[in-house]
Amino acid sequence: MSSSIGASGTTALAVANPWAVVPSLGNLDAYISAVNRLPMLTPEEEQEFAKKFRDENDLEAAGKLVLSHLRLVVSVSRKYLGYGLPHGDLIQEGNIGLMKAVKRFDPDQGVRLVSYALHWIRAEIHEYILKNWRMVKVATTKAQRKLFFNLRSMKQGFKDEDDAQTHRDTLTEAQIDVMAKQLNVKREEVIEMETRMSGGDVMLDPGPADDGEESFGPIAYLADATHEPTAELESRQRDAMATDGIASALEQLDPRSRRIVEERWLKVNDDGSGGMTLHELAAEYGVSAERIRQIEVAAMKKMRKSLAAYA
Repeated sequence: MSSSIGASGTTALAVANPWAVVPSLGNLDAYISAVNRLPMLTPEEEQEFAKKFRDENDLEAAGKLVLSHLRLVVSVSRKYLGYGLPHGDLIQEGNIGLMKAVKRFDPDQGVRLVSYALHWIRAEIHEYILKNWRMVKVATTKAQRKLFFNLRSMKQGFKDEDDAQTHRDTLTEAQIDVMAKQLNVKREEVIEMETRMSGGDVMLDPGPADDGEESFGPIAYLADATHEPTAELESRQRDAMATDGIASALEQLDPRSRRIVEERWLKVNDDGSGGMTLHELAAEYGVSAERIRQIEVAAMKKMRKSLAAYA
């Protein structure tokens, strides 16, 4: 057989094997056209293939179940094009949901695969939209997800009604009440989800602006400097120096030098005043105030050397 198949060759192959009309395609329109040419299964064929897959793990039968429903995924995915996400990605996620449905489908339940698969296809597309519509998720709980999709649909309906009058982006109080009643949720929940949906993504650190100046972003006020590693180390160093460091440095001094330093720098009276003055210490030791100052300077120099070990 020739390595390349032309249009006539593809048609002949499709007649011989209708499941072989989806080659490796890079064009979305060609893919959609191809899956729309795939044959639909009769209820009897669907039952046969589903039982083969369930009972015998027949992967070829599972493949036929998936291929025959690819057009369903294309149809469902079109309803979500308004979220600004690539149609091809929506189809791909929907196909994943379809495969999950085929894997879990029970042919003895008396329902067609198309009815069962709809839930899985939508669920997978919903998950993709919620993960990629914003950098930060707008809905996390099951109730919030339901509200997100219903709210967007209803809001679009309100916009269509208002087109002949005004173009509003925000909901009116009356519209909020209608939504809350129809969706059976609180008004506050509708308002919160509307706020999440209308808000855009903001970069934490926008970096330099076009003119070279630093841009102001949330990182400037969200950062907690108190737990920044360098600040933590400096704080511990200061605490160690104020306790163990000073105590160790004072032990290196003679009694007179130590008392002078304590009186001049470390003593605080109940009234907030400090210790003794140079002249008071000079009178006590019978020396001049200048001599007390010299002793103080020498003691402080010695203490600095000792405190260097804590720096």
